[in-house]
Amino acid sequence: MNITDIRVFPVDEDKLKAFVTIVFDECFVVSDIKVIHGPNGLFISMPSKRRKNGTFRDVAHPLNQETRRMIEERILARYGEMLATGAQPRRPRAPREAVEDEADRAFREGDTSHALPPAAGPHGAHPAAPGA
Repeated sequence: MNITDIRVFPVDEDKLKAFVTIVFDECFVVSDIKVIHGPNGLFISMPSKRRKNGTFRDVAHPLNQETRRMIEERILARYGEMLATGAQPRRPRAPREAVEDEADRAFREGDTSHALPPAAGPHGAHPAAPGA
């Protein structure tokens, strides 16, 4: 598993320093990772969801410390590069699930031109494929 892209979106807040999106192997994305400035320096917080009881639960996270360390090192290095280039912080944005993007809007409106083809049938052929 390789991180193939890291996008950093700096924000102007006291503790929250940036939102980050990472891509693994050019085929899997994790959004809404946060760069936080805590009492011991910078660290990352994985995307989470608030439960009904008010606690938070990660919706995506590494399964071991080695992977967490690798992700955190790469993200914080990229964040440092962004600061060095003079990237200007923005106002914080709503978490990804609260923001409707173009693909969400198209899906809701019934435009399936970006959708995957139907799943293969029991014999491996797509139902609409010739000879199926």
